[in-house]
Formats: sequence, C-alpha cells, structure tokens
Amino acid sequence: MDETKTTDPIPGQNRTDVNRQSERELVITRTFNGPAQLVFEAWTKPELLMRWWAPKSFGITFLSCEADVRTGGSYRFVFGHPASDQPMAFFGRYIEVTPPTRIVWTNEEGEEGSVTTVTFTERDGKTHLVLSDRYPSRDALDAAIESGSQGAYPEQFEALDALLSALRAEAAG
Repeated sequence: MDETKTTDPIPGQNRTDVNRQSERELVITRTFNGPAQLVFEAWTKPELLMRWWAPKSFGITFLSCEADVRTGGSYRFVFGHPASDQPMAFFGRYIEVTPPTRIVWTNEEGEEGSVTTVTFTERDGKTHLVLSDRYPSRDALDAAIESGSQGAYPEQFEALDALLSALRAEAAG
C-alpha cells in the first residue's frame, strides 16, 4: 500500500517525500532550514500563509485568509482562478494547536473531508515537518490524489522554503 513520490530538490533545498501510508492516509515529509518557531508561524499567521500556500502552477490567487489558529478556532481560505467567476473556499476547524510543535485541523469543504496533522520537530536549527492527511475512506483519498491537489505539497513547500529564507534575511537586517 506504501506508494512513494519524492521530488528532486533544487540545489540548496530539501526534498519533499509524499507517501501513501495506507488506504486512507497520505504522509508528506520535508526538512526546512529554520527553527520550528519560524516554520510554525508561517503555518499560523494569515499574512505569512498568503505568501506561500497557493501553488503558482495552479494559477490561483489567494483572495482572503482567515485563520484563528488555536484549539477550537477555525479557518477559511478563499482563492480565485482566472478561468472561473466563482471563488473556491477551503475551511474547517482546528482540533489541536500546540505551539510550536503540532497543528491538527479538519478539511470540511467536501463530504469526504480529511483531517490533517502537521508536526514540527527542531534539530540543529532545522525543522523536520511531517504532514498527515487522513481521509474517511480509500475512495476519498483516491479522489484527492486523482484531482492533483495532493501533488501541490512539493511546490507549496518550495514556496515555504523561499519565504523562510526571506524571513531569516529580514531578521538578520
């Protein structure tokens, strides 16, 4: 059941591994050059999320980002696409938030929504991220993979790497 996809990193960047762990779970891993607190902030501050979350190759624009990142909070991300008059909304609630090590949220925009868990483990100034998308059924995970949405993670994580580099440079003055 374990299907693995690995991206070839750009020189100086880390590799993103995408693994189908089971009939219902997809796990994505990557190490980022930066402390866990900074990586966590990039996942929890709307102004930072808007700088990396939308994959450029999808041709979508982040229109609005509401994220009350706390246990019991909610989020709503709205995207626009030039080929459509209708914005796309992704929304859900935060089940668990433990700064700066763990975030668990629901994805409620469809009937077969997933639960996403992301963990941040810091070692030697780098952060190892593990993201798990758990779906209610095999068919739901298959549909997500077929839609291509899960393939966005490597591109998103490259954009996150670029953001982290920019934030470190800004902090260095």
